[in-house]
Amino acid sequence: MSDIRLHEGELNVMELLWSNKLLAAKDIAKIIKEYVGWEKNTTYTVIKRLIDKGAIERQDPGFMCRAIVSKQTVQNNEIKMLLDKFFIGSFTAMFSEYLSSHGLKASEVLEIESKLRNYRPQN
Repeated sequence: MSDIRLHEGELNVMELLWSNKLLAAKDIAKIIKEYVGWEKNTTYTVIKRLIDKGAIERQDPGFMCRAIVSKQTVQNNEIKMLLDKFFIGSFTAMFSEYLSSHGLKASEVLEIESKLRNYRPQN
């Protein structure tokens, strides 16, 4: 479960569960229909896929769904995959590329400097 990866559609469902902790599948389907436009069957298919992946669990009665993988875990996996895929695992290379193509606002530089001052390197 620690290396779980989710596609954008699955993330729509997960965001609801991360925000609400526990939701009935029918309520997830209603919300997703309103905001994304999916039909109920599509949402239920995605919920089933998330259960199979070990990202959520189903609780009865009521087909209640609860996330069992944290948002932070998913974010960390995606960051690692991005670094490995495009930057040979190097955060420095990614950061340099970002700076050269996007730059940073003064407030962002100050925030990063503050984080670096308080950071304790891992061995």
